[in-house]
Amino acid sequence: MHTAVGGPGLGQPEDPALLAGGRVKRGWVWNQFFVVEEYTGTEPLYVGKIHSDSDEGDGSIKYTISGEGAGTIFLIDEITGDIHATERLDREQKTFYTLRAQARDRQTDQLLEPESEFIIKVQDINDSEPRFLEGPYIGSVAELSPIGTSVMQVMASDADDPTYGSSARVVYSVLDGEQHFTVDSKTGVIRTAVADLDRETQDRYEVVIRATDMAGQLGGLSGSTTVTIVVTDVNDNPPRFPQKMYQFSIVETAPVGTAIGRVKAEDSDVGENTDMTYQVKDEDGVEMFKVTTDSNTQEAIITVQKPLDYESKKVHTVVVEALNKFVDPRFVDLGTFRDQTIVRVSVLDVDEPPEFRPPSNLMEVQEDAHVGSVVGVVTALDPDTANHPVR
Repeated sequence: MHTAVGGPGLGQPEDPALLAGGRVKRGWVWNQFFVVEEYTGTEPLYVGKIHSDSDEGDGSIKYTISGEGAGTIFLIDEITGDIHATERLDREQKTFYTLRAQARDRQTDQLLEPESEFIIKVQDINDSEPRFLEGPYIGSVAELSPIGTSVMQVMASDADDPTYGSSARVVYSVLDGEQHFTVDSKTGVIRTAVADLDRETQDRYEVVIRATDMAGQLGGLSGSTTVTIVVTDVNDNPPRFPQKMYQFSIVETAPVGTAIGRVKAEDSDVGENTDMTYQVKDEDGVEMFKVTTDSNTQEAIITVQKPLDYESKKVHTVVVEALNKFVDPRFVDLGTFRDQTIVRVSVLDVDEPPEFRPPSNLMEVQEDAHVGSVVGVVTALDPDTANHPVR
């Protein structure tokens, strides 16, 4: 029987194989050899020993190995069967080596037993820090979201052996930004830590997440990544006119449909949350003026709806109201999502021609009236000044 003697973990004998005639052939006894990675010693690292039961210690048996790394990484003492590793090994590059062992007659070089395969496994040490491989990370969350709202998930990988110890067991923590966000230590899910994120105050956050191996224990290695979290808008701000009164002027002869001017209510939100409509709220204004919304600029365009007359009314006061198109029912308790302003329209006088005003009765003249006789009186008035006669 050949036996392999080495470090910890060398195994149990295999079942002997039955040969013809009832003889029992004693086979090799194998398990994995182990060699620690990243060995920094100056001497070759002892791996283990192979040995034949028929070895009498007289040097008649020569031990050899073949396979991965044989003769380069792994060397064997032909006489003793001791195996040593001559190079520094890295488990993250190669986890194990498959080799074959032979016991030969030193004189004839013939195999004394069938060769047997064995494995040298590279034993892990914690030499790899966790790495975030999918960055940079960009996530988003709506402003005013409740505490605990999920933003996104980050994941770090560790090249160490996940089946051995805690070298590859990673836990997560917030290194910077913990006042606004938390991270689940096991899953890497980032959540909101406050309920008052306000896009109008700050629209993005840079959060640093750290991953530590050894389950976060002292001595564990760590890596970090920066997560950009964009705060998206909700309709939590009503429209507001920057002025409570606007003044415009227009000539009295302006045709119906003429634009008088534009006013705009400001909204701190963005996107469709700033879309609004305008309307005239007072009766006089509704009769004389029309307001429409410029969909590109969100301005109110005030136009003439009925002919103006300086002599009838010199100044019109119009109440214009702005209101959001899309109101979020979650925020109606913040107040009314509309605002009003006063638009003062001054009608400018235009020099109009006099108006003749004949007498209401039919004028008659005698057929024999002399030249220069008075037939009747016709008057003309200037409409620009009430009851002002002209000459």
